[in-house]
Amino acid sequence: MIEVIAAFLAWAGIWVLNTRLANGPASNTRAVQLLVPVLFGVTILVVWELVVRGLNVPMVILPAPTSIAATIGESVPTLWNDFVQTFVKGALSGFAIGVAAAFVVAIFVDRSEFLSRGLVPVANFLAALPIVGTAPILVMWYGYDWQSKAAVVVAMVFFPMLVNISAGLQETTPMQRDQMKTWAASYWQAFWKLRLPAAMPFLFNGLKICSTLALIGAIVAEFFGSPLSGMGFRISVSVGRLSLDMVWAEIFVAALAGSLFYGVIALVEQWVTFWHPSQRKGR
Repeated sequence: MIEVIAAFLAWAGIWVLNTRLANGPASNTRAVQLLVPVLFGVTILVVWELVVRGLNVPMVILPAPTSIAATIGESVPTLWNDFVQTFVKGALSGFAIGVAAAFVVAIFVDRSEFLSRGLVPVANFLAALPIVGTAPILVMWYGYDWQSKAAVVVAMVFFPMLVNISAGLQETTPMQRDQMKTWAASYWQAFWKLRLPAAMPFLFNGLKICSTLALIGAIVAEFFGSPLSGMGFRISVSVGRLSLDMVWAEIFVAALAGSLFYGVIALVEQWVTFWHPSQRKGR
């Protein structure tokens, strides 16, 4: 019970400190903007640890963060192999194929009124299909190795990217397009110098959305068949063995990989779309 009281006091103390930092005179500095979420995250871990130990919560219900950290330290080779199988082979390859295919199809949609009116609404419908329905079918088609996981990721990534890129290519105004015609620019000259740069915010919005969908799709697909490695496979097996510490270790690795992937795309977006108003806030 002492641990629970300590958890409450720790939460209250850090809450007051974070509130003062977030609303203080230095709230707009880079250091404070980084410190606030770090303190918040550390507080969650401390409260989690104290509550689990204070209430004697069984590991099969919720392991303590220290137990999860110990499992991570003891299982680095296993976690690394699962990461390579799921993220590098399945998620990244499917993400790249899906984005490239969506980009090519979006150009055809942009050049064809028939495809613009017919394909995009169908893409919106297909994007809403549940992964738990399509994943078993694709696993049966492409086998149990990473290729089937990549196929699931392609199916999840393709349609959101197609919708975003198609919308982005329509972002330019009629006056801007008429100006390019006045300069006798060809379709591809107008595409590369006007329409694609204007579509970049939409493109990166789609990339950021799909960066999380890719990892989720690869992990869920492994629940329906996988070789003896992969995050989804390890989670499924560990749940059956009541090894919840390994389950949380895999969740931590997946969350870290997904966050870093999203962060890399966000950094590239800042570099590419520095001219956009959304990137000039506070400057």
